[in-house]
Amino acid sequence: MYSEQDLRDAVAAGAISDAAAHALRAHVARSRQMPVTDEENFRLVNSFNDIFVTIAAVLLLVAMAGIGNAIAPGAAGVLIAAAAWGMAEFFTRRRRMALPSIVLLLAFVGGVVAAPIQVLAETNIDGNERLVGVIGAGAFLAGAVAAWLHWRRFMVPITIAALAATTVATVIALIVTAIGPGNIGSPDMVILPMVFVAGLGVFAFAMRWDMSDRTRETRRSDVAFWLHLLAAPMIAHPLFHWLGITEGDVVGLGGVLAVLGVYVLFGLVALAVDRRALLVSALAYVLFALSSLFGEYGMVELSVALTALVIGSALLMLSAFWPAIRGSLVGKLPGDLRERLPIAGGLALAA
Repeated sequence: MYSEQDLRDAVAAGAISDAAAHALRAHVARSRQMPVTDEENFRLVNSFNDIFVTIAAVLLLVAMAGIGNAIAPGAAGVLIAAAAWGMAEFFTRRRRMALPSIVLLLAFVGGVVAAPIQVLAETNIDGNERLVGVIGAGAFLAGAVAAWLHWRRFMVPITIAALAATTVATVIALIVTAIGPGNIGSPDMVILPMVFVAGLGVFAFAMRWDMSDRTRETRRSDVAFWLHLLAAPMIAHPLFHWLGITEGDVVGLGGVLAVLGVYVLFGLVALAVDRRALLVSALAYVLFALSSLFGEYGMVELSVALTALVIGSALLMLSAFWPAIRGSLVGKLPGDLRERLPIAGGLALAA
């Protein structure tokens, strides 16, 4: 089975023409009765060899961590990052293996971030909160630089999401340090609003990548996918926390209606931009809210089953009729906005 990336590589190498690749995409879309833009394709595993290589790479990275911990504080992160980069030179740059590339990218950036934090953990400066904050921000900044260098070398789509995440973490750490960790009474008042605003920023950044590839035929669409996956929980968690869902208390009818209202709003946005990440990230909160409501009305034993039945049926129906629903929704949007969104329905086949 050939992936979208294989098609792009074949066109770039001159093995097939761009017109032939487009015709093949259109044929597959027609045979599946699903426009190519609505598939939200991304490559994770091509064969079991991807899984085999990933397992071997993880074992080697675990070994590097153990050896590093035995040498000196911070050495584990350095060895993990070095090993991840070295393996990426072969499995990412030459073999272009998707799953190992993702794991190695996360290991590389994680190792760079972890190294100074490991050193910090072994020092006696815990009393100086601002210094700890500055070092923490520096660690995340180093991770952002590492992600940028990795992108310049290997161009793995998830790398931009890692760059965005470490950049956001750097900014939040610097703001918290400037305020003073001791002056922050409740994270709800400072950190969660920053996470929410950052999530909106990452979402806007993802849309910039999406709008540059409306037919979803290039790597830019893959980059947007991972950015949406990062932005979704950053937006969803603060909202549902403010609605009281994360407190673990029983949710009343008003709370459930508010949760469902937010989820419907997420659904409309997901349909408009043709990304399902928002729906998935908010799913756990909706399941908890509905289960709590059913339990409050005496259906304790069936609360989980009824919740799964309601949400599962709704999501399956949405999935089955996604192209038609999305085409109808996008058709009602203003022309300027519609021209910026991924092509909907039959338009994707004709583009």
